[in-house]
Amino acid sequence: MEQINQSCFYLMSFLAIIAIRALYVLYLTGKPRSNKSPQPLSTLIVLGSGGHTAEMMNLLSVLQTDRFTPRFYIAAATDNMSLQKARVFEDSLIDKKGIKGVSAQFTQIYRSREVGQSYVTSVWTTLLATTHALWLMIRIRPQVVICNGPGTCIPLCMIAFLFKIMGIRWSSIFYVESIARVRRLSLSGLLLYKLHMADQFFVQWPQLQGIYPRAHYVGCLM
Repeated sequence: MEQINQSCFYLMSFLAIIAIRALYVLYLTGKPRSNKSPQPLSTLIVLGSGGHTAEMMNLLSVLQTDRFTPRFYIAAATDNMSLQKARVFEDSLIDKKGIKGVSAQFTQIYRSREVGQSYVTSVWTTLLATTHALWLMIRIRPQVVICNGPGTCIPLCMIAFLFKIMGIRWSSIFYVESIARVRRLSLSGLLLYKLHMADQFFVQWPQLQGIYPRAHYVGCLM
């Protein structure tokens, strides 16, 4: 009995520490972090199919690429077009700036759920996608995560947030809601907003900021 009580005490102490750490991370999330170091920031960029990637390319065109490097592009395993556009973008940086050997890597990740896939079978694919996302995050350990709505970003952002709690890596998550979302957030955006996982949350329509006051209105990025 004494051994059981001792085990329970250790378990409760561990859970209390995790809870305190989680509250601490939630308190710091969204607050400016002083980073006076001139060192570049490793950046994970999550791409989505169609309009998501087009918007992301427009966003990256105004990004200080010298500051956010190396860059790791991730797209769904069934999405080859997005990575092709990312490669074209990186090639344009070489042509524009005359810099050879721009640091960029491209990879694909399993999707949690394909369009039209049943919810029963999606349980297995979600577990597979989460495991793959964990492996990628351990390998990349980005300091910055940039995403704009594809469901592919959810397991990556959740693991990045978990890494914060565990003290493995503080990855600042920047989420830009798609311009197609005029009156309400996408499911990805709603999850990141409600769970306070995004350090900075941006919307492209002023009415969305009225509904979600922690969001920053940045206007149309297209």
